[in-house]
Amino acid sequence: MADYYYDRRGYRRFSDSGTLVHRWFAEKKLGRHLGNKEVVHHIDRNRHNNSSDNLWAFRNRKAHNRV
Repeated sequence: MADYYYDRRGYRRFSDSGTLVHRWFAEKKLGRHLGNKEVVHHIDRNRHNNSSDNLWAFRNRKAHNRV
């Protein structure tokens, strides 16, 4: 398993790249790379729960904020 750390906002990031773990999992779920403006939402609002069925991708921050 890859090494990771928690950033100051409480999100997990991979130690080697700084990539957000939840975005990585969302990309694997979707089968494509996320765009820069896409936002990944934790359905249960638990930043540590990065299971694929707990992640939802929105096209931008405005769409995310409607939730």
